[in-house]
Amino acid sequence: MDLRDELTTALLKTTLPFIVGLNEMGIRTVEDLVLYLPRTHEDLSHVTNLIDAPLNQKVTLRGTIENLKLVRTRSRKMIVQANFLDENGDRAQVIWFNQPHIMRMLKNGQVVTITGKITENEYRLVIQSPAFEDATRPVALHAGRIVAVYPQTDKISSRWLREKIALVKDAIKDLKETLPQELLEEEALMTRAAAINELHFPSTPETLQKAKDRLAFEELYLIQIDALERKRIWQGERQDRLKVPMNVELIKAFFQSLNFTPTGGQKVAIYEILRDMEQDRPMSRLLEGDVGSGKTLVAVAVMANVLHSGGQCALMVPTEVLAKQHVATISKLLFTFGNFVQKSADYQSLKKMPVPGVALLTGSVPASVAAAVRRGLASGTIDLVIGTHALIEDTITFKDLRLAIVDEQHRFGVEQRKRLKEKCNPHFLSMTATPIPRTLALTAYGDHDLSVLLEKPGQKKKVITKAVSPDERKTVELFIDQQIRMGGQIFVICPLIHESTDDMMAEVKNVEAETKRLKSEFTARRIAMLHGRMTPDEKTKVMEAFKEKSFDILVSTSVIEVGIDVPNSTIIVIEGAERFGLSQLHQFRGRVGRSDNQSYCFLFTTSAGPARSQRLKAMEQYDSGFMLAEIDLKLRGPGEIFGLRQSGIPDLRFGSLMNVELVVRARRAAEKVLGIETKENQKSRLSTAAGA
Repeated sequence: MDLRDELTTALLKTTLPFIVGLNEMGIRTVEDLVLYLPRTHEDLSHVTNLIDAPLNQKVTLRGTIENLKLVRTRSRKMIVQANFLDENGDRAQVIWFNQPHIMRMLKNGQVVTITGKITENEYRLVIQSPAFEDATRPVALHAGRIVAVYPQTDKISSRWLREKIALVKDAIKDLKETLPQELLEEEALMTRAAAINELHFPSTPETLQKAKDRLAFEELYLIQIDALERKRIWQGERQDRLKVPMNVELIKAFFQSLNFTPTGGQKVAIYEILRDMEQDRPMSRLLEGDVGSGKTLVAVAVMANVLHSGGQCALMVPTEVLAKQHVATISKLLFTFGNFVQKSADYQSLKKMPVPGVALLTGSVPASVAAAVRRGLASGTIDLVIGTHALIEDTITFKDLRLAIVDEQHRFGVEQRKRLKEKCNPHFLSMTATPIPRTLALTAYGDHDLSVLLEKPGQKKKVITKAVSPDERKTVELFIDQQIRMGGQIFVICPLIHESTDDMMAEVKNVEAETKRLKSEFTARRIAMLHGRMTPDEKTKVMEAFKEKSFDILVSTSVIEVGIDVPNSTIIVIEGAERFGLSQLHQFRGRVGRSDNQSYCFLFTTSAGPARSQRLKAMEQYDSGFMLAEIDLKLRGPGEIFGLRQSGIPDLRFGSLMNVELVVRARRAAEKVLGIETKENQKSRLSTAAGA
């Protein structure tokens, strides 16, 4: 049977009325039909008898149909009734409601296998609307076996699909293989045709699992192939100008200029990035680290190495507030470093290195200043620029951009990152404070190499976190007032800007109403609000005023989620906490605990129930973003949590992202097939050679 054949009335026999339904499901050819895979399976293979079968549980029985009849009720409903006689001679009544067609499908004396729940009605056993099948049929489809259960519609039922797929079963063997033969042998995988046949017509639970494992591996392998191909395209042609030597003396001096010791993770990440940048192909690396893990320090060390070699650097961030904050932080670090070198007798070779100025480029920068920055970047007189989307405008050119860094990469689209790459094809480093489970990072960001910061510099106190219901609000607000008297500042986060017209959202807090309520509650306190509909200039002014302690309480939407640094803030209140994912709640919590003072996070729920939920209890228990990300992945699945929809990663039907071993196997297989030698593969090859 040709897989390209259109489904015809001849093939599907009496199914012409269902053609429209099939089209709506995307099924137009034989191949479409056999690739329409089950969503789950039911094990109905255990056949019992009436005397042993438990009540109110789904069971499978074999026996004979007797006294089959159609009964019409006074309300004109039609009921099909019959007696079922099992193989021991025990009886039960079977009933089907409003299914008169069953009279054409069954006959008295027919031996059938049925599956359904048994109930007891006045000392009589009753089975309502059981699935059934002719027990003399050569191959069972609907009962007495492991049964495939398909996604169905109001027009096309799972039973109907089982029947029709059985008609074209022979076509499955003609499906094309998608994995290399050597890979099938190395990974001990089923062929694609055998796996799909097993999914439609399972033989044993063990073989069915092997079929799922095969397709899970295929899904993840093809994603890894695509990611590695994207990485290969990204790296493009070799360019000698990209080679940035690792200046070990410079990095040592930079570390000594700090008033603290970098963590082991920071040192490893810096080494990995600098090693990549010694190559003549653009680096593509993702640096992920928890809130406060010191990603900015890693970025500054790497930028200092690039600047010393004569190249330019650009750092792109999602908001103007964050851009200005980075300018202040990075300028201070570089200025301190420059002063240290000038005063040190140990680093003579670095004394000639000028301390670079840090240029800011955002949408609100005055036109004359922006023009000067553009000229400086084009001529090379500006070595380091920090900005927002303004950095990727067509009017921006660089003399020699060697390193482009994107902070919070998931907030930028693929096209935006591509436009930054097109400016001199630089080394590319993405940074994110959203901890991503390793399996998800290898899948969603498989075109990047990965560096992870697990430790946090210093010994700051853990933020005390408490999930609270609305009836505890008065107690919390008394505590807030006490903290303000002691000099602390407060963040209050609301899901909405203003009141929603949706009745379902009536109880959800909004910034405007909550600001008004808090002003009446805390009459002696200074309260401001911040939200996404304010202009960049308005948002900047509010944040700067808050940092300068002009306000005691800042009521905001999620615009403060990333990067905002107000060391004096000691409490964050998150309203409607059950509406946010764990990773986002953890990001919010990271806005406090940035000083030596004890800080607190209160997770208010809209009702008492969610305050006891497993998710919010995890927030109380764990302060590791990576741990919370793993829990979030288990509880909610990958879906929208980490922006996979925007990354182009398809839904995974079989490839479990919780299976670390499977993801890593798929990655290694893809690297091997594409001829990419990793460090692990290289070590294996060298050890084999040494043994020989």
